[in-house]
Amino acid sequence: MVRGKIQLKKIENRISRQVTFSKRRNGLLKKAYELSVLCDVEMGLIVFSPRGKLYEFSSPCMQKILERYKKYSEECGISITTKEQDTQYLNPEITNLEERINILESSERKMLGECLESCSIKELNHLERQVEQGLRLVRARKTDILMDQIQQLEIKQQDWVWTTPTLGLGSMQPVE
Repeated sequence: MVRGKIQLKKIENRISRQVTFSKRRNGLLKKAYELSVLCDVEMGLIVFSPRGKLYEFSSPCMQKILERYKKYSEECGISITTKEQDTQYLNPEITNLEERINILESSERKMLGECLESCSIKELNHLERQVEQGLRLVRARKTDILMDQIQQLEIKQQDWVWTTPTLGLGSMQPVE
């Protein structure tokens, strides 16, 4: 029986994905072992599961293989990504985000009426328009909520009037 080709894409079902990972991981480790024995090669294989668990195979020793790889890459000019290189790569993004945070904090302080001494008339007018617009939106939302509450109370009142029995007050007779 010939197996059909499967489409290579992420398996959406988490349980099926885990089962497939376990089976294929075992197959991969077996192939690595076979290659190291049959061809007498030094090999290191590192796999992290979706849950973060580490699986590895090495022949003869992972530490020895990693040291050899590092030495080889230095001799050939291949760079190994280090934490310092990652940090240097992320520094511009970090700087950009810090600047955005400072701008947002400054804007927040101005909205609260703090640190206005350095603002020009134009900036103050713009800030005033923003505050007025915000106030209009707050008042509109507050009005909507109050109108909904009034409507609900009116409905409750109507239900109460219709469900409350009359006490016969219209036919009161003097007691003899």
